[in-house]
Amino acid sequence: MLSPSKRKKALALLEATYPDAKPALEFSTPYELLVATMLSAQCTDKQVNKCTRVLFSQYNTPQRMVTLTIEQLEPYIHSCGFFNAKGKHILSMSQALLDRFSGEVPSSMEELTSLDGVGRKTANVVLSNAFSIPAIAVDTHVFRVSNRIGLTQAKTVEKTEQQLMENIPKEDWGKAHHWLIYHGRQLCSAQRPHCNDCPLKEVCEYAVSRQD
Repeated sequence: MLSPSKRKKALALLEATYPDAKPALEFSTPYELLVATMLSAQCTDKQVNKCTRVLFSQYNTPQRMVTLTIEQLEPYIHSCGFFNAKGKHILSMSQALLDRFSGEVPSSMEELTSLDGVGRKTANVVLSNAFSIPAIAVDTHVFRVSNRIGLTQAKTVEKTEQQLMENIPKEDWGKAHHWLIYHGRQLCSAQRPHCNDCPLKEVCEYAVSRQD
């Protein structure tokens, strides 16, 4: 794992490289973000946005969503994959918001993860981006990039999240999440990372090991 000084430099380089990093999912309310994040599992944000632009034009609140049957919802989300399971989760989650939270998306990890289909990653996305509560959501990009760089040294998503929270200043958690995602998409790809073009190549443990 990187030393504190190298870790600080790596984070500074990420911030300088991706100063405008922001969520790729389109949303205007916490509920829209929650639904979009649930749809994004094993699907690209670009494809989710295509679906939600149509879906949210009519069904952008839990009150409206629960008027749909699963058969009526599926055509809107079919292209996101796993549409049957996702649709059931979205309808169940929406009903639970009405029954237990007066139709409002809660702003705590415990309450969010009590909703059907909402795990820690989804909850962290909502907490950070909808409520500006410090959180780090660990998706495939964040997991891969943080462990490659040496910000973490973990074999599970849970351990990676814990180590990132320990190794990144709390006020940067939300921004760091997006820096790591952008880096994973633009340079630090899964199969062929572009180490020669990477601004972190002098501090990244993976890049340095390739130079040896």
